[in-house]
Amino acid sequence: MEAFKGKYERTSAEKYEEFLKALDVNMLVRKAATISTPTMEFTESGGTWTIKTSTTLKNMELKFKIGEEYEESTADGRQVSSLVTFEDGKIVTVQKAKKDGQKSTKSTREMNGADEMIYTLTVDGVADLVCVQKFKRI
Repeated sequence: MEAFKGKYERTSAEKYEEFLKALDVNMLVRKAATISTPTMEFTESGGTWTIKTSTTLKNMELKFKIGEEYEESTADGRQVSSLVTFEDGKIVTVQKAKKDGQKSTKSTREMNGADEMIYTLTVDGVADLVCVQKFKRI
């Protein structure tokens, strides 16, 4: 996990709008999200990890401990039970929707060398959709 500490800026996003559409995010929000260039910062203190994601429109902060389930409201408004694990050098986050009709997601963050992070997102039940975002260390 130590390798992830630091700040990153998104350099590319494949199938991000399709991913947001699969989550029923409205068109205006999808457009704003796809044109933004977010930064993502990883920090840790006393076993609690924080991922801060910032854009010109919105800032989000996620605090978690590896292997401990927690409740959260996602950026797109879903209420989920989340679990973050560290598997084979990757940060894996599973978000299980708490309301009927809402979708669950899985994301994986992995390092590609020392300065590139690859962030892969999928939606449960949408097998042919894989969103891949790349971030560079800044």
